[in-house]
Amino acid sequence: MFIARRSPRNPLLMPSDARPWEARGTFNGCPIKKGGSTYLLYRALGNPDALMTPAGISTIGVAESQDGESFSRRRQLITPSEEWDRFGCEDPRVAYFEGTYIIFYTALGGVPFGAGNIKIGVALSRDLEHIDEKHLVTPFNAKAMALFPKRVGGKITAVLTAHTDEPPARIAIVQCDRLEELWDQKFWEAWHADLSMHTLNPLRSDHDHVEVGAPPIRTKDGWLLIYSYIQNYFGGGERVFGIEAVLLDLDDPRTIIGRTKGPILVPEEIYERYGVTPDIVFPTGALLEEEDRLDVYYGSADTVCAKFSLSLNDLLTALIPMRRAKFAIRAKENPIIRPDANHSWEKKATFNPAAVQIGGTVHILYRAMSNDNTSTFGYASSKDGVHISKRLPEPAYAPRADFEMKRAAGVNSGCEDPRLTRIGERIYLGYTAYDGVHPWHAALSSIAVKDFVAQRFSKWSPPQLVTPDMVHDKDMCVFPEKIGNKFMLMHRVDTAGSVCADLLDSLDFSKERLSRCIELISPRKGMWDSEKVGIAGPPLKTKAGWLLIYHGVSRTGTYRLGAALLDLKNPTIVLARTADTIFEPTESYELEGQVRKVVFSCGMTLKKDSLFVYYGAADSVVGVATFSLKRLLSILAPKTLT
Repeated sequence: MFIARRSPRNPLLMPSDARPWEARGTFNGCPIKKGGSTYLLYRALGNPDALMTPAGISTIGVAESQDGESFSRRRQLITPSEEWDRFGCEDPRVAYFEGTYIIFYTALGGVPFGAGNIKIGVALSRDLEHIDEKHLVTPFNAKAMALFPKRVGGKITAVLTAHTDEPPARIAIVQCDRLEELWDQKFWEAWHADLSMHTLNPLRSDHDHVEVGAPPIRTKDGWLLIYSYIQNYFGGGERVFGIEAVLLDLDDPRTIIGRTKGPILVPEEIYERYGVTPDIVFPTGALLEEEDRLDVYYGSADTVCAKFSLSLNDLLTALIPMRRAKFAIRAKENPIIRPDANHSWEKKATFNPAAVQIGGTVHILYRAMSNDNTSTFGYASSKDGVHISKRLPEPAYAPRADFEMKRAAGVNSGCEDPRLTRIGERIYLGYTAYDGVHPWHAALSSIAVKDFVAQRFSKWSPPQLVTPDMVHDKDMCVFPEKIGNKFMLMHRVDTAGSVCADLLDSLDFSKERLSRCIELISPRKGMWDSEKVGIAGPPLKTKAGWLLIYHGVSRTGTYRLGAALLDLKNPTIVLARTADTIFEPTESYELEGQVRKVVFSCGMTLKKDSLFVYYGAADSVVGVATFSLKRLLSILAPKTLT
C-alpha cells in the first residue's frame, strides 16, 4: 500500500525552440548524482530533417540541478557518430561503475526503423562532460539496458530488454567478468544461445509488453527494478502505458521475489495525456533520496521529463506478500452476519453494511435480500465491533416510496447499500433506491439519534430522491460536517464512473435535486479501479485530512478497496490516493457468492487506533477487517514526501 506523488513542478524539462536539437522533445531522463548535483541525461528530439528522418533525430542531452527538479546548463552529450547509431541515440540509462560513467542507450542504425537496425550502444565518460569511448553492444535487436551499480556475486551485472521490436520482448539479466565483454559480439552470441536461461517474466498476459525502466536500486530486501508495462500492446483491448516495479533476489537477480499487482502510475495529467505521442508514461531513472524517498523520473507523452516520489518502505511492503498480508486483519469470526433462513426478507443475502458508533456500541444497517430480490435494511449491533450482540427479526428500513417499489417480478428492487452519517443529534441515511425498471437514484432519509439508538424505526423521515430522474446515480452519503456553512453530499454518477460532490444550502430536495458533479476521484485506466469508483462509508476526520475509503472495480469486474485523503478545509481537494489496494477479495466467502470477487464497504468506525471497516463479501455475507489508522495515514501522508 503506497501512494505515488507527482512533483508539483512537473514537467521538469520541456522542449526549447532556442535549441533546435531539442525543439520537439526532452524526455525519458535518467538521473545520477555527481558531487552535490543531480545530472539528468535525457533523450532530446530535434526538428525534422528531410534528408535523415522526418521524425527528427534523437540525441542525448544532459542538464544539472541542485534540487533534482530545477535543471539548467542543458547541452548535448551523445550524438550520432557511428554507422550503428547514425539515425539517432535514444533513452539513456547511466550508472557510475568502478570510476567510470557507463551510459547505455538505444542506437538507431537505419531507416525505416525496425528490429534489424535498433540495438543497444554504450558510451563511457569520466566526467559527464566528454565521451571517451562508444561501442555497439548487442548484435541483435534490443533496447533499454541498465547496469547494476555494484557487482553481484563478483560479476558485472546488467538488465536489458531483448527483442523489444520482435515480440515477445524479454527482460533479461546478463553477467560478465570484464566490461569489455559487454561489447564483444562473441560473448553475446554465446549468451543469446541460452536466452531463456537469463530471462525474467513479469507478464500477466501474452497481449502485454514490458521494457526495462530505471537502473536497479539495491535495497535490504532485494534489487528494485522500476519498469514499463504496456497492457494490450499486441491487441486484446486499449493500450495502457503504466509504470510497475519488481523485486529481484540480491544474490540471483533472475529470481523474482515480489512485484506490484498492477501499475504504480498511468497517464492522467495533461503533460502525460498530450504530446508527440499521447498517453505515455515511461520510466527511465530513479534515485533514492533521504532515508525513504524514492524519486522516479519518467518521460511523458514522448515530450517532457517528469518525476514522482514514493515511500520506499511502503513500496517494499506492497511488493513482499508476507508484509502485505499483515496490513488488513480480517476478523476470525467472519462472516459476522449471514442470511437467516427463518426470515424471508433476509433469506437470500445479507451484505454491504453501514456502521455508526454511538455510546460505545456499533450500530450496523445491512442490506438484506429476499428470494424475490427485494432489498431492505436489517439492523444489528455489537459491543466490541465484531461479535453481534443484537439482531432484529424485522427490517429496520423497507421500501415505502413509489420510486423504490418493485415494478417487475424477479428483478432487483428496493433499498440498497445504506450509508449513515451523524450530524449533531440526527442521523442521515443515504441509500440507492431502485424500482427495477427506471434508473436507480440516490435517496435520503433521517432519524433522531435517540430514536435510532432505541430502534424506533417507525420514526424514519419520508425518503426523498436526491438525484435527477434520468441519471443513474448511487453511492451517496452526507458529509459528516458542513463545509463553508453548506451541506456536502458525495455520490457517484454512473456515466462518468467517478466519485462526485455537491454543496447545498439544505437537505430539502422537494424543489431541487443534486445538480453538480464536482469530480473527486475517477477511474484510472489499466489500474485496479479502471472501470468505476465509489465511496465506502462517510469520510473520517483526522489531523492529516478526511480519510475516505472507496471501492474500485477493475476490467475483470473485481471489487477492491482503496483509500484517499481529502483536504480538511476543502474536501473537494484530493491530497493523496493509494496507487494500489488496501483490501481485496482473497477468502472463499469473498470469492464465491451472488457476485464473485467482491469486497464492498458502506461504513467504518474507529476504536483507538483500530479502524473497523465493515464490508459485504461476494454480495452474500457481512465481514469486518481492521486497519491501523496510524499506519494508513503514514501511507497517505508520508513525512518523507512532504
